[in-house]
Amino acid sequence: MLRAQKVTLSYGAEPVLEGASLSVDAGQFVSLVGPSGSGKSSLLRAIMGLQEISSGRIETTGLEEGQIGILFQDDALLPWRTAIENVALGLRLRGKDSREAAEEARAWLDRLGLAGLGGRYPRELSGGQRKRVALAQVLARKPRLLLMDEPFASLDAIVRARVTQDVVDLVESEGIGVLLVTHDLEEAIALSDVVYLLSNGPRAHISHSYTVRIPRPRNLVKARAHPSFAPLYERLWSDLSEVVDGPREIREAA
Repeated sequence: MLRAQKVTLSYGAEPVLEGASLSVDAGQFVSLVGPSGSGKSSLLRAIMGLQEISSGRIETTGLEEGQIGILFQDDALLPWRTAIENVALGLRLRGKDSREAAEEARAWLDRLGLAGLGGRYPRELSGGQRKRVALAQVLARKPRLLLMDEPFASLDAIVRARVTQDVVDLVESEGIGVLLVTHDLEEAIALSDVVYLLSNGPRAHISHSYTVRIPRPRNLVKARAHPSFAPLYERLWSDLSEVVDGPREIREAA
C-alpha cells in the first residue's frame, strides 16, 4: 500500500533523513520511533505530499484520491461547528447531500462512543471526546491508509488507553493500513505489527526494524502482558539508547 524507498529529506545542504526505506501493507500497523530531530514527522509530511524529498521514491499502490487519512496531535475541529457538523463537513465536500452526510457522521460518532453528543461544540467536549470526533472526521471518509503524528500525546493515561483501543479495533475491522509516529516505545509495540527505529539526526537513517509477534485481534492491556512484549521493549530501549548515546562500551569508557 505504501512504499518509501531510499528517501532523503533535507533542510538546506545537510540531509535530516537519509536513505530511509519502509513499507505499510493493507491492514498493517507500523510505527516509526526515534530521537527528536531524526526526521520522523518530516517523513510523514513527505508521504502526505506536504514536503518535497531530495531523492528516493514514495509510492502508494491501490489508493485513490482521498483515501489517505491524517490525524495530528492537535485536532482540526472547527469551533463554530458542532461535532456532527465537523464530521459531516468532509462528507459534504465529497458530494454527499446534507442528510446523508449527517446520518453517516452520527453513525461514526455512535460507533466511537459519542452517542447523544453530536450537537455539542468542541468547547463543550473533553479532550478525549474531541479526539474521538477528530477520529470520526477522518474515518468517515473511509481512508485505506491512516497517517498519525503522535495523535494521543496530549491525553491523560486512561483516556489515551481507551481512544487508542478504539483505533486498534477500527483498524483491525476495516483493514486500514497505519503509519504512526510516536515517542512512546510501549505504545509502538502494543499497537504495531512492525516498528522502525531511526538513528540520531542529522543524516538519520532507519537503524533497526522489529516484528511484533503479538496476535490479533489485539487487546492493548493484554498485549503488554504477552511473553514477547518485555523482551522486545528491552531490546528496543537498548537500541534507542545506543543510537542516542553511542555503543555501551564507548559510554562506559567515557
